[in-house]
Amino acid sequence: MTKTVRDLMHPGVLNCKPNATLGQVAVLLTQHHVHALIVADGKGRHLGIITDYDLLAGEWLAVDAESLDAMQKLTAADLMSYPLDTIDVSVTVKKAAHILNTLDVNRLVVTENGNPVGIISISDFVASIASEERPRRETVADVMSDAILVCRGKTPLISAARTMTQAGWRSVLVVDARGKTLGVVSGKDLMPFVEKGVDEKMVVRDVMHPILTIDISASLREAADMMIQNHHHRLIVTDKEDPQAFPLGIISSYDIVAEMANPASVWQE
Repeated sequence: MTKTVRDLMHPGVLNCKPNATLGQVAVLLTQHHVHALIVADGKGRHLGIITDYDLLAGEWLAVDAESLDAMQKLTAADLMSYPLDTIDVSVTVKKAAHILNTLDVNRLVVTENGNPVGIISISDFVASIASEERPRRETVADVMSDAILVCRGKTPLISAARTMTQAGWRSVLVVDARGKTLGVVSGKDLMPFVEKGVDEKMVVRDVMHPILTIDISASLREAADMMIQNHHHRLIVTDKEDPQAFPLGIISSYDIVAEMANPASVWQE
């Protein structure tokens, strides 16, 4: 079955008024965890689109009091892009990707019968690539997260907590200036400071715990056994042929459970 824009898009569009200040636009983008808003007038007519990237100009050009005053007077209508780059819900994914590449834009407004009904962006196309992978669950390599959230040992604890929250990660790998792994900080390591408060001078090196490593070719059974035996929720994935190299990824109890929940998993048959 040929996939269409409807299959990938984020349904629904969020609007803002043309006279919305840049500060108000920033609040809406943040509250709704989106990267763009449709600028619409009082009659519901869609005039343009304003993105988080557009707001960077307002933030970085406000280098002094005079510039800041000028930027604070700008509205969504002043920075929006128009006319809207649109695409119909029925267009195939391949054709949509071609249009996005040709226009050299990050997103398109999806329309149905001429009315905006959603947004499709580069991240949606990336997700479609990931969905093509056939589920495998034999080794650590099959389910581990290839990306790793990393910080230096001298990173303030508060900054690490903020980054973990923003990235949606439950742990951060601690490394030195040369990238050598020193330890890992998890949400559990931070819990005591909810009760007793955090010293602003405290850094992640003060609370990190030692890492547990597992070879990328190890079985999931081995990974699960190691987690259970050591009361750990995550393991750092390494290559036994080069154990001193930077880690290849991380595997957590969540990764294994997520694979169990996969519709194509043997657990869902």
